[in-house]
Amino acid sequence: MDETMRRSDRILTNEETLRLFHEAEYGVLSLIDGNNLPYGVPMSFALCDHVIYFHCSAAKGKKVSSIRHCPSASFTVVGHTKLLPEKFATLYMSGIAYGTVDIVQEGAEKRKGIEAILYKYSPDYIEKGMTYIDHAIDKILILKLDITKITGKGRKA
Repeated sequence: MDETMRRSDRILTNEETLRLFHEAEYGVLSLIDGNNLPYGVPMSFALCDHVIYFHCSAAKGKKVSSIRHCPSASFTVVGHTKLLPEKFATLYMSGIAYGTVDIVQEGAEKRKGIEAILYKYSPDYIEKGMTYIDHAIDKILILKLDITKITGKGRKA
């Protein structure tokens, strides 16, 4: 069921929401674990071609087992925050992406995902990062969230 946002005056445009996802430093990936309990984990990420890429250890912990149990997920980011204590309010922008998470096993897409993360977080160290990727790619797991819906909300002024 698709619910309407209660504060429709705060809906962000699709462009504003996508910009927020490009600019946000991290977000929370929300999954359902093997016991059908909610599991939210903070993640760094990169948005590329309407897909969100994440990286994690190939050791395959709770995050990976939760994805295998139920690939449906949401990913939430918050940015552009400013407390307004005298008004008992906060300026903010937030976004939620919905979709399914897959584990990228190997190949060009795995490399695309880790490179997208490198370019986002270490743009001044691309050459060093590429060398690191070449040596560590087998120890890195790339996850991708195929976005089926994305929403944004904000209090901008």
